[in-house]
Amino acid sequence: MTSEPPVFSATSDEQPPRREPIFNFPPAITVSILLLVALFLLQDYLLPESASEALVISLAFSPVRYVYPLAEQNLEWLWTPLTYSLLHGGWEHLLFNGLWLAAFGTPVVRRIGTGRYVVFWILSAVAAAALHAALNWGDPTLLVGASGVISALMGGACRFAFPASGGTYNPRFGHLYPRQPLTVVFKNRTVAIFVLLWLFGNLVVGLGVPLFGEMEGNIAWDAHLGGFAFGFLCFGLFDPQPRRAI
Repeated sequence: MTSEPPVFSATSDEQPPRREPIFNFPPAITVSILLLVALFLLQDYLLPESASEALVISLAFSPVRYVYPLAEQNLEWLWTPLTYSLLHGGWEHLLFNGLWLAAFGTPVVRRIGTGRYVVFWILSAVAAAALHAALNWGDPTLLVGASGVISALMGGACRFAFPASGGTYNPRFGHLYPRQPLTVVFKNRTVAIFVLLWLFGNLVVGLGVPLFGEMEGNIAWDAHLGGFAFGFLCFGLFDPQPRRAI
């Protein structure tokens, strides 16, 4: 039996082992979205204003925390590189991230499984926060949102979700395509166009041009880049499937 995962084409007589409805998300994605919604409701509606502010300050990421000796601070510096990714600044922010999480988290979870997905979330959140801190050292502003993690999921999906021969993602069995090596992945026209458009969008945001309304004024484009780079470059560490032979 070959060790390569099955690859199906539109002209093949073979069929995938099962058909997945487009909106049938893996349980891990459903739980992730429900967790983000629950924390947002707690933050904005269920807690008194003073308690809500304290919650955000204790869970949001801020580069200024790492300027001073860590031993002289509370322990927020320890968990905020992860917990900021669970908070959101408004319904628009939450809805936007929830849609992208469903779109790109679904193929990644189907590919790597729930356990690896949890570890991927943790490490990609840290990677996104690290680049944000490096480029905004000592900044007292607060960073919240799952965008860095979602960017990492996008980067990871670029390594396998688009057929090597070109074309778009197939929601039924796109997670079964072999992983494309870094040395050849940009020969895939779909991947190249997607990455260029994604980078252009973040460049525009970084220059201060609003793309999606008022919420874009505070977007941490650098955290997006850190997350995407982590997902794109490190996805092979999480992928149980072999890469495509060169």
